Amino acid sequence: MRIDSRRTGKLLATGLIALALAGCAGMGKGGSSAKLPEPDAVAQLTDARGVDRGRVDIFKDGSGLRLELVARGFAAGTYGMHVHAVGLCEGPKYTSAGPHWNPTGAQHGRDNPMGAHHGDMPNLVVEPDTIGRATLTLVGTRLAGEGGLLDADGAAFVIHAKADDYRTDPSGNSGDRIACGVIRLPAAR
Repeated sequence: MRIDSRRTGKLLATGLIALALAGCAGMGKGGSSAKLPEPDAVAQLTDARGVDRGRVDIFKDGSGLRLELVARGFAAGTYGMHVHAVGLCEGPKYTSAGPHWNPTGAQHGRDNPMGAHHGDMPNLVVEPDTIGRATLTLVGTRLAGEGGLLDADGAAFVIHAKADDYRTDPSGNSGDRIACGVIRLPAAR
């Protein structure tokens, strides 16, 4: 049996085109047939000049809250990041966001024998020429209600100028607050 490679190539190309078109036919205007879940809360991050520095999407899941961070405009390096206790981001220093969110009264840092509190997050590492990304989980945390993240004065997500040392109370020697976003329920709710 002899195989004509030109005919086989044409059949293969035709089949691939048909598969691609069939896949496209099931897509909506957004280019995807699957609808992405809407976040339960968001924090739009800005710096002291009001420049967009990214966003945190917060989703309720079976273990608590999942935070998905996209950080834009940061130089390569390592940055501390925390959930702060007050939903207010007044620049340039963002001290209005208050201390780290700490509903249990623990000390700061995963390496501190007296810590860690709920607002502690791992460091954000930004590689050269990339956008910073992180997925974080606040285990056993509610978005609202008693002990929830969004209490009477809200909460904020803050990125600091230096890496968190994971042990020094109260802030891990993470330096100035350089980006902040108030955690809010989406406007469509």
